[in-house]
Amino acid sequence: MSDEQLAELGLRVGDRVRFRRRAGGHWQEGSVVGIEADGSLAIRDADGAWRALRAEQVEVQVRERRVTRWQPVLDRAGRDEQRRLF
Repeated sequence: MSDEQLAELGLRVGDRVRFRRRAGGHWQEGSVVGIEADGSLAIRDADGAWRALRAEQVEVQVRERRVTRWQPVLDRAGRDEQRRLF
């Protein structure tokens, strides 16, 4: 589970996410744990269960000014912005 791979998707360990197990299903919330060996996202759901999900199934919580919204992970990965410096 590489932090660099997560950064390429615009994610960090601990980011709040939501996902649907199938189209039309209800949203479940969780947090990013890392990247699985097969490239799927490792997510811990609200009940503490470990999930391995494809990036297209997941949305990440984004806070902009005073608004919180959800953004598809694949859209976030496509952003072209400067990385934070440590």
